[in-house]
Amino acid sequence: MSDEAVKAKTGKVWKEWFTILDKAGARKMTHQKIAELLNTKHKVGPWWGQMITVTYEQSRGLRDKHQRPDGYQISVSRTVEVPLNQLFRMFKEEELRTGWLKEKGLVVRTAIANKSLRMTWKDKKTSLEIAFYAKGENKSQVVVTHSKLPEANTAAKMKTFWSSALDQLKTVLMGL
Repeated sequence: MSDEAVKAKTGKVWKEWFTILDKAGARKMTHQKIAELLNTKHKVGPWWGQMITVTYEQSRGLRDKHQRPDGYQISVSRTVEVPLNQLFRMFKEEELRTGWLKEKGLVVRTAIANKSLRMTWKDKKTSLEIAFYAKGENKSQVVVTHSKLPEANTAAKMKTFWSSALDQLKTVLMGL
């Protein structure tokens, strides 16, 4: 995010926030304590408190890209020229899903029709959160978030995997 965007919303650019946090001893604070400091003392609000905290942690080598408290997380999205319900079914229904995603052993934990799915990945350790958005009558977007990944290199591999998988889904949908 640009300095201009941060300043427009918070009144300060990145360098100013990093200086404030360095002076406050944030290198030795937990993520929660940094966010709390930003929210209580600097009144940036919860979303900006998280954004500034994560960016600060990454800039100071305290957090890797895609790293979260419970592991690493990646997201990949695609917009396709199909109705929302058809896109949702391609994920929820195993027989349709196996036509474009060859992975076996996924478990659907929760499903809200045409809105979201929560699944356990085949490793039984990592999680998928899949969100669906209507972009018109016959156009939809899917966002796959894969979380609790154990390492940065695993996250990078899964980002590539999901990019390819969603491209394959798009190809299958175009052929229907």
